[in-house]
Amino acid sequence: MELVDPIVFRLTIFVLAIFVGYFVVWGVTPALHTPLMAVTNAISSVIVVGALIAVAVSTRAPEKIGFLSVVSSADVAAGRPLPISVETIHNTLDQMAAHAWTSKILGFFALILACVNIFGGFLVTSRMLAMYKKKGAK
Repeated sequence: MELVDPIVFRLTIFVLAIFVGYFVVWGVTPALHTPLMAVTNAISSVIVVGALIAVAVSTRAPEKIGFLSVVSSADVAAGRPLPISVETIHNTLDQMAAHAWTSKILGFFALILACVNIFGGFLVTSRMLAMYKKKGAK
């Protein structure tokens, strides 16, 4: 049995979430739209926290010398060869630093979109609550 590619698996979950979200939102009665917007704002605030974590990722490669001394000290002391080469460790750490920029950029866009969603949600919620006020009251 072959394993499913992780990208295909995650894309399938994303598409299913779109369909489920569409039917859940359109199936809600008008009286429940305001609480639904409040929950949407709460979910977006969690996304903001995750985006801030993604933006805070360090773009520097970890200290290679310190990392190698921790990995290899027990093996060197016992006279055993390292399980992986030093070049492999250096390449892996360089790739981690390169992928950090991708994380920063995607986290920044997620932060912007989530903030726009929160702001828009509060505007819509405020407008919906204004419909329940009496005409004379401001």
